[in-house]
Amino acid sequence: MAEDTNKPNDILELAPETRLPEDEEKTGFFGKLKRGLFMTHTEIIEKVSDAMKDKVTLDDRTIEYLEETLIGADMGVETSLELVERVKKNALREQTTSAARLRKLLSDEVADLLSEMPRPRPLGRGPTLTLVVGVNGVGKTTSIAKLAKRHLQQREKVMLAAGDTFRAAAIEQLALWGERLGVEVVRQGQGADPGAVVYDAIHAAKARSEAPDWQKRTILVLDATTGQNALAQARTFKQVVPIDGVLLAKIDGTAKGGMVVAIARELKLPVLYLGVGEKPEDLVDFRPREFAAALVG
Repeated sequence: MAEDTNKPNDILELAPETRLPEDEEKTGFFGKLKRGLFMTHTEIIEKVSDAMKDKVTLDDRTIEYLEETLIGADMGVETSLELVERVKKNALREQTTSAARLRKLLSDEVADLLSEMPRPRPLGRGPTLTLVVGVNGVGKTTSIAKLAKRHLQQREKVMLAAGDTFRAAAIEQLALWGERLGVEVVRQGQGADPGAVVYDAIHAAKARSEAPDWQKRTILVLDATTGQNALAQARTFKQVVPIDGVLLAKIDGTAKGGMVVAIARELKLPVLYLGVGEKPEDLVDFRPREFAAALVG
């Protein structure tokens, strides 16, 4: 492993290899979340271990290195500086130089910060219309399949509408997922009016439901692998569409999982779900404390 000359000179050494415990390989919520954040977790843990091995003074150079580590995980400059300042204050008060304790302090601060973000609007019982938006290539279709799978597991009826009538093969891709999941897909041909497709789907669903009122929500899908570009997309969508929450896809394919913190902190948008794999069941709810523990704990 090559030396990183940006690190404090007196703490250059190989960090212990970070591996997932065998019990984390289970398919439960925390196991999926831990695996999804493994790349980001490993990146942060190795650097924190390098910067704060036992009996090393928490000096300005070490603080600067920690700031660079969090910024590198796409937590955002302002958020990273705030988190490190909080951790520094607590670490100096406790007079701790333990890397494990520093990670715990950081995990607690991340969880506290995320707990301050807006909470998603609760959905009551009855039919719900979910509009899924996002730029091309972020994983909207696969995310829709994951959401459908989630509702099916909750014994709820699902109908999909192929509103993306412009992208080549988008309709066929959603239809294939509908076939795999056993879900009806309302669609028209490529180039059709997306509004007409959604209109047909709503009327078809209403014909199967006796509920007079429908709940509505809009979910923005962002690709975690695009880092700060995803934040720019979120800012743009937020200006033109009322966003109820974010689904962060492909978080298992990046070391930039810290962007969840930036989305919550800078954009004040609730993070609803995390996509942690390619299978329909690879979708987990966003829970601040569990996320913080999986990220840096």
